[in-house]
Amino acid sequence: MKKTLNIIKNIFVWIVMLVAIFMMVFTIISVNTFNRDDRNLFGLRVYIVLSDSMSATDFSAGDLVFVTETDPAELKEGDIIAFTSQNDENYGETVTHKIRSLTVTEDGEPGFITYGTTTDTDDEAIVTYPYVLGKYNFSIPKLGSFFQFLKTTPGYIMCILVPFLILIIFQGINCVKIFKVYKSEQMSEIKAEREKLEAERLESQKMMAELMELKKQLSANMPNTEQSADNSPAAQADPARSEEQ
Repeated sequence: MKKTLNIIKNIFVWIVMLVAIFMMVFTIISVNTFNRDDRNLFGLRVYIVLSDSMSATDFSAGDLVFVTETDPAELKEGDIIAFTSQNDENYGETVTHKIRSLTVTEDGEPGFITYGTTTDTDDEAIVTYPYVLGKYNFSIPKLGSFFQFLKTTPGYIMCILVPFLILIIFQGINCVKIFKVYKSEQMSEIKAEREKLEAERLESQKMMAELMELKKQLSANMPNTEQSADNSPAAQADPARSEEQ
């Protein structure tokens, strides 16, 4: 059971870590790429759809659209293009609409009449070549809304800060556990070293006791040796010689 819980915990930590890394990378890429006419992602310009003017047929507000830079002269009726709006109501904004027809301005400059499929109303200004940003390629639903949410304080807290805090907490818990294991192993090594020293001390005491016992036995045998030497024939002959002299 404990092993299963550890596996589940490790899987959860890895998922949180991957989510946090993805959020961080996504944020960096999106801030530096989305809605930037001078930046692209793998050759594609990326824009967040701000209105539902094309929701009837292709994409809605909050979707992320990917646009390929193209030669305006190659565009035709029915293509969807992104362009910098020259209309009074949204001047300078990026708009992605469908081409209704090819036309020219009063000055003879080629351009396009564009419209949103939801209202089927033509845009006020003709889109001339210099304002064309590219041709619509594909879209990802609601990813733009997620990015907009990510840029808010609650989005940052929920999607980036909280996962990293969870990782920090888990790593802190793991560090405490590792430290406890290290201290336990260290104490075990100290205890084992003490037991070894104590065993060596007892062995030394035992050897000293044996040496003392051996010395005692040797000391006890010394008088018997001297007495045997006095009772030898040579020792007995010496007194006789002394008497004769």
